[in-house]
Amino acid sequence: MVEVKVDEEKCDGCGSCVDVCPVEVLEIVEEKSKVKNPDECLACRACEVQCPNTSIEIIE
Repeated sequence: MVEVKVDEEKCDGCGSCVDVCPVEVLEIVEEKSKVKNPDECLACRACEVQCPNTSIEIIE
């Protein structure tokens, strides 16, 4: 099982993680990235790599 963690202290809500995710795991809510479909995560790490603030962590 994959866990997607978002550090809300670091997240600035830029949306790059939402744009790059191929299965819509993340969404922007109140100017922060939130995990909406954790079971869909493919562990491709695209969101983790794309985040300019290193606020996303994928744990396998």
